[in-house]
Amino acid sequence: MSLYRGPVTADGDATTGGVGEPRRGRRPGTHDTRGRVLDAARALFARDGFSATTVRAVAAEAGVDASLVMQFFGSKQGLFAAVVQVPASVLERFDEVFRGPDEDLGERVVRAFLDVWEGVPAQSEPLMAVLRSAVANDLAREQLRGFIEARLQDGVRRRGRGGAGAEGAAALRAGVAASMLVGLVLGRHVVQVPTLAAAGREDLVRLAAPAVQAVLAGP
Repeated sequence: MSLYRGPVTADGDATTGGVGEPRRGRRPGTHDTRGRVLDAARALFARDGFSATTVRAVAAEAGVDASLVMQFFGSKQGLFAAVVQVPASVLERFDEVFRGPDEDLGERVVRAFLDVWEGVPAQSEPLMAVLRSAVANDLAREQLRGFIEARLQDGVRRRGRGGAGAEGAAALRAGVAASMLVGLVLGRHVVQVPTLAAAGREDLVRLAAPAVQAVLAGP
């Protein structure tokens, strides 16, 4: 039985697979096909962001019909939601950062932040997809806030920073540190400020760590 169900669109994307056009891909339900779609989507969302990535482009990258992508995920938003979950290994890395002493907390945070954003694709691509899409997509904004600010806030709170009114103080410290860290990655990978893009990671850690240290572990 044909998988074609007529035109399917998602954010302006028309499906392929019409009369006279060769079909690509495999029947839905196979794990490797769905995995190829997810891999393709992860890479394209990370490179281009939510608005500029189309279902048709993801399908072409994965070697399947756009209608098959829609059958798997329902919409571009559904596809995006499937690829931007922060990996458990990244969450664990940030939990570990706050288990050490205060003395080098800023260095550990900056190093971990750059490591996961610039590491293996399985870790870095979901994060870059969220970062590039946060301006235009509510889910991306929620993911970014939940991963960075909430993670930092929880770490600061566990260390007992702030004294009276500690909850508000921890939130403020986390928000300031999150802005610094996100700005660093935005400048390096999205805006591509030449000096930031060309800088070695250790140089960035050395320069940024004291400021993050003062925010997260200062008086």
